[in-house]
Amino acid sequence: MVGASVSMADVSMYAHTSGQLDRLCRAVGFDPAERRHLDLLRGLLGNAGEISITEPPATACNVADDTSPVEFSLAFDAGGECVVRVLGEAVGSPRPRDFLDRVAGEYGLVTDRLDAVADLFLPHEERQGPFTLWYSLIFRPGSRPRIKVYLNPQISGATMADSLVSEGFRRLGIAGGFEPVIESALRRGDRDNFTFFALDLDDGPLSRVKVYISHEAAESEDVERAAELVPGTDPELIREFLAVLGGRKGPFDGRPLVSSYSFVEGSGQRPGNYSLYLPIRSYVPDDEVARARVHAILAQFDVDGTVLDNALDAVSNRPLRNGVGLLAHVSLRMGEFGSGITVYLSSEAYQVLPPRKRPVLGAPAGLR
Repeated sequence: MVGASVSMADVSMYAHTSGQLDRLCRAVGFDPAERRHLDLLRGLLGNAGEISITEPPATACNVADDTSPVEFSLAFDAGGECVVRVLGEAVGSPRPRDFLDRVAGEYGLVTDRLDAVADLFLPHEERQGPFTLWYSLIFRPGSRPRIKVYLNPQISGATMADSLVSEGFRRLGIAGGFEPVIESALRRGDRDNFTFFALDLDDGPLSRVKVYISHEAAESEDVERAAELVPGTDPELIREFLAVLGGRKGPFDGRPLVSSYSFVEGSGQRPGNYSLYLPIRSYVPDDEVARARVHAILAQFDVDGTVLDNALDAVSNRPLRNGVGLLAHVSLRMGEFGSGITVYLSSEAYQVLPPRKRPVLGAPAGLR
């Protein structure tokens, strides 16, 4: 595998990740003169972006396994469009909303819904759980960047998560959606948990409120049942997705499967889309196997696999067989607003996780 990633020797976090992001954007057709994706990344990382990646991070981040504050993704839809996204945390900022406050005016962000639930998910007391506020920076060639925020339903403790999500739904005008979500996706006691509450920061007709549920040790039928809440989902497609990428129908007892529901204004009190997230890095021995499995899924959606290969070259130059986790997650989305596949790529700024031993021929499929 040939690539042009920045050397690990004494480069800053921003230099490392901005090079990856710029190459990734060019790989899917961005104008080489475009700079907004780099400006937003620099602003998100702040002063922490200038620290060398040879130094231990001042603040451990849960965005990625190696504590890097950045993760990339490519969202492919059935119409052929490819969107580049960055998930990140403003680890160098004293207040989680500082980055948002700086860029809101320039990028026309609408924060009304975030403001409505801020006291629930951004309390003044010390946080609980793995994070307070994450950002998703969304880039389409020729379009103004968009931003989404992720909030932590367990910010006041795991036992408060259901109450926070319920109140958040009420304040955002979708109170009637809460009980159907509980009945469809949180049926197994403490093995199903709210883990993210996300908001698009725009006022378009498809601007979303999203809620995410982690399913510990789930079987395929558990997430098939969760998907039934949304019209247009296909249980057979879910089974194929899990079998191809995860090598099994369950139990997925490594990192958990995750469901998400998207609510938009036109869908009323019911979600219009469902997504299923598979942490593929937990179920493959190395990234060479992960790449082969993702190629197989992309082919089902008539997506040219060379786009994925170009993306992998953009973020890493290591042999895929020499590590696991560069391909971190894959998601399947279905529903009223179309279907598609999203592939998540780690920056591996601090560490490449070692591969696992490949199973011998005839051994059960799937690894943890």
